[in-house]
Amino acid sequence: MQNIALASGAGALGQTAGQGPFTLPPLPFAYDALEPHITAQVLQFHHDKHHATYVSNLNAAVAPYPDLQKRPVEDLIARPETLPEAVRTAVRNNGGGHANHTFYWNCLAKAGAAKPGGELLAAIEKRFESFDKFREQLGKAAVGVFGSGWGWLCLDENKQLVIEGTPNQETPLARGHVPLLTIDVWEHAYYLQYQNRRADYVAALWNVVNWDFAGQQFRNARA
Repeated sequence: MQNIALASGAGALGQTAGQGPFTLPPLPFAYDALEPHITAQVLQFHHDKHHATYVSNLNAAVAPYPDLQKRPVEDLIARPETLPEAVRTAVRNNGGGHANHTFYWNCLAKAGAAKPGGELLAAIEKRFESFDKFREQLGKAAVGVFGSGWGWLCLDENKQLVIEGTPNQETPLARGHVPLLTIDVWEHAYYLQYQNRRADYVAALWNVVNWDFAGQQFRNARA
């Protein structure tokens, strides 16, 4: 299983700050950096409350298991069959919440580019005919998730680009897929600002995509 390298160079997810085997990483930008597309209030609540709760609950779940505490969170959620049955659901849900959110923060940037460049753009245009068609398909996948979940651009086991949606805190890592970009469509990601207008939130998010990060994920995965 391939670990996801963060744009900050922190290494394995969630080992960057705070107390416990898994810790809440700081946002890679200021709370107000993504305004008006995502407000400071939304980001502060999302990161400091929701993400922090996943980290706290994950630490509580692995507390009786020293071996689990030593494993990167992405390894835990990619191989749930290796987890003790007593904590499998708690680790999958809270570990997924931690890993997915850490990845999501790195998919956002203050001055997001309109589209990727280089190899990733070429691969997107080859796979989806055009960048606009890709945006439309990923947007539909994210908006179309029933209830809470995520929209993803990934490389599959054959290193082909795929768009997929996952419910709750499930992850493409469990399918052997490598995430390149994600869109959080849990209500806490947008409801304070967009209410029930999930499609408006997804449309606004394209203004703050960190395509440099997605491009680096693509190059790492291809290598």
